Amino acid sequence: MRSVIKYALTAAVAVGAGAAGFAAIAQTDPKIGTTVNDPIGPVPDPTRVGMTLPKDIKCTGTEGKQQMCLLYGDPAKPGPYMVKYIWWPGNFSKPHYHNNERFAYVVSGTWWTSSSTIYDERTTYPIHAGTVAVDKLKGIHWDGARTGEKEPAVLILAGTGPNITQGVDENGKDSGPPR
Repeated sequence: MRSVIKYALTAAVAVGAGAAGFAAIAQTDPKIGTTVNDPIGPVPDPTRVGMTLPKDIKCTGTEGKQQMCLLYGDPAKPGPYMVKYIWWPGNFSKPHYHNNERFAYVVSGTWWTSSSTIYDERTTYPIHAGTVAVDKLKGIHWDGARTGEKEPAVLILAGTGPNITQGVDENGKDSGPPR
């Protein structure tokens, strides 16, 4: 028993000494502790880190109502995709479902959603910024932003394409062509 305690104490001292040594190196290493006032590094190699600048992001829809902006991939094509949705206050989709699960993160504002097959904005529920939601496979829902909100609801949505949206009637039956 005594040797176990001795071994544990020796290990604890070694770990502490190692951490102290690393901290001492970190304080004298010029590559550690850089601030925003130091010069910036080179643009990352695009074969290793890809990026799209805000000015180059393509959006569809109508500003002031609803827009969808492509961030990665394409929801109409096979493979992963990520889009940004912007719902301005007073605008909603109609009841529908998707052929794949989609994962949403509410970035800002309040996103209002309902799982009712009947369009009635009083049945919408607030999903606040910082929340993650999942559009379940073939889960009927509809969404947007209620009139009176101070800002649009902005969400990042990701899934695997091709994404197909199918509208439904008040009985939950398919209505109209899929889009």
